[in-house]
Amino acid sequence: MAMGLLFTSIPEALVLQVGELDTAKKVWEAIKGRHLGAERVREARLQTLMAEFDRLKMKETESIDDFVCKLSEITSNPAALGETIEESKVVKKFLKSLPRKKYIHLVASLEQLLDIKTTSFEDIIGRLKAYEERIKEEEEESPIEQNKLMYVNSEHQSQSGRNYNGDYKNRGRGRGYYGRGRGRGRMYQEFDISKITCFR
Repeated sequence: MAMGLLFTSIPEALVLQVGELDTAKKVWEAIKGRHLGAERVREARLQTLMAEFDRLKMKETESIDDFVCKLSEITSNPAALGETIEESKVVKKFLKSLPRKKYIHLVASLEQLLDIKTTSFEDIIGRLKAYEERIKEEEEESPIEQNKLMYVNSEHQSQSGRNYNGDYKNRGRGRGYYGRGRGRGRMYQEFDISKITCFR
C-alpha cells in the first residue's frame, strides 16, 4: 500500500526510474535523493540569478525602457524557482543602478520626497521616464543654440577683420603716410609700395 501511494504521488517519468525497487523504503530513499539533487540545482541557479541582479548597472547610452526590461527579466526568473524579490528591493536596486552623472540629482530628490519602501516600481519608472523626456528635449535644442552662437561669433570676427584691414594704413605698425612712429613729428613722406607688407 505504501508503494502504491508513492507511485500515485510522483511524476510518471520518476515512476519508471524507481519502479524496479521492491520496498517502499528504497522507493522513498530514491525519491529523496533525486529531490535533494534538484534542490541543490535550484539553489545554485538562484545564487547565479541574485549575483546577476547585484551586478546589473545601467549604461550611459541605455534608455530607461531598455534597462527596465533587463531588470524585470532578472527579477522574474527567481519567481519561477519559488523565490520572490521584494518590490522595495527592486526599487532600491533600480535607483542605485542609474548613471550617477545623469540622474544623481533626481535620485537624491526622490529619496528625500518619497518613502522608497512603500513606493511602487511603476511609480518610480514613470517619474524617471518623464525626466528622460525632458533631457531629450534639452539635448535636441542644444545643437540649434550652439549653431546660433557659432554663427554670431563668425559674423563678429568677419566684421572685426574688415575694420582692421580698412584702418590699417592709419593704425598699423607705424609705417605709412607719416613715416615710422606715431607722434614723433616726422614730416609727410612719399612711401615706397615695395616696402608695404600685405597681411591679408
